[in-house]
Amino acid sequence: MKRSPKLKLFNDPIYGFIPIPNNLIFDLIAHPYFQRLRRISQMGLSYLVYPGAHHTRFHHALGAMHLMQQAIAMLRQKDVEIDEQDAEGLLCAILLHDIGHGPFSHALENELFRGMDHELLSLRFMEELNIVFEGQLQTGIDIFQKTHPRPFLNQLVSGQIDMDRMDYLKRDSFYTGVAEGNINAERLIAMLSVYDGNLVVDAKGIYSVEKFLMARRFMYWQVYLHKTSLAAEQLLIRIIRRARQLYQAGALQCPSEGLAYFLSLTDTDANFSGAALKTFALLDDVDILAALKSWQQDSEPVLALLCEMILDRKLPSIKIKDTPIEPERIMKKKRQFQKITGFDMEEVSYFVFSGEISNQTYSPETQILILEKNGEVSDVARHSRHLNLGTLSETQTRYYICYPKKGI
Repeated sequence: MKRSPKLKLFNDPIYGFIPIPNNLIFDLIAHPYFQRLRRISQMGLSYLVYPGAHHTRFHHALGAMHLMQQAIAMLRQKDVEIDEQDAEGLLCAILLHDIGHGPFSHALENELFRGMDHELLSLRFMEELNIVFEGQLQTGIDIFQKTHPRPFLNQLVSGQIDMDRMDYLKRDSFYTGVAEGNINAERLIAMLSVYDGNLVVDAKGIYSVEKFLMARRFMYWQVYLHKTSLAAEQLLIRIIRRARQLYQAGALQCPSEGLAYFLSLTDTDANFSGAALKTFALLDDVDILAALKSWQQDSEPVLALLCEMILDRKLPSIKIKDTPIEPERIMKKKRQFQKITGFDMEEVSYFVFSGEISNQTYSPETQILILEKNGEVSDVARHSRHLNLGTLSETQTRYYICYPKKGI
């Protein structure tokens, strides 16, 4: 006998009440793997720049699921056939699409466990949960992997104008207070349709698409790739690298058993077993912050100073240019810092470093298709008179140098 749906509402500051549609979704949300997302920051260390940016992956996953419910309802109104199995698959896929994020989200991606990005880890979690839930997630896994035979289902979860992007732009804009990133998700969803198996946007929604693309461009360069957030996240990466070096040499204690496990791994540890997945599921922002507070008091001066810089927000200066940083400039900054601290050049490299960042707002390979009144479908680039999609399609790369401020 089927259980009746558990009535549950989440009160979301963006959308209001978000209903849980069925027992499977309720049980997935209740699972410890998903509850962990309450302790994973959505925007890494961006709260050091935008004090309100303390929302979590849990918020985002629920919001994206809510938008997916709206999209399913809207497409069904337009006579797009979506049966209950596919609808449930869509909700499972979007709900779990970020379940593989580690502490501070993108900040430590590929650092705690090298070669395993959050999408691959999400797939591993979904496969594990599919065993627990006796195969009920298989359709969602197919959609997540973009192997479902109906392309528009895959595109609703991962595409140029998917429910993931709609929620994180709207949500991150709200919590950072950056109004330019806000989008009208409801209007965009109302304009969605399906043509020849692919997700399309009705022609009258072109201005909403333009606003969406410009909001995404603005949020990446002004928020997600903000230079101060970038400097903080690069410091955090270097803390983990220094801690790993010291831990493997037997010169460091780690307050978190889960974190200790990943610090013990070497580059040759390529197998991610079920036990490793369960250990990864124990990790969240709390483990990292506890470690920083502990290591701040450590006798090893490099690690202690790095931790202090993040905890007390004594962040390094960062300069961003359109051209690569000259090696002479980097060496000059290193020598200056070495003179102040007495650190050797390897130790100085934890504090003075360079790198690059890049972003592509619009990918022509996965187009946003516009459905015209005469039934023809074409790329948004043909319709937009206000956007230079040639420029938005280019990968823009910028280069940075970080070095401590005087007095650190």
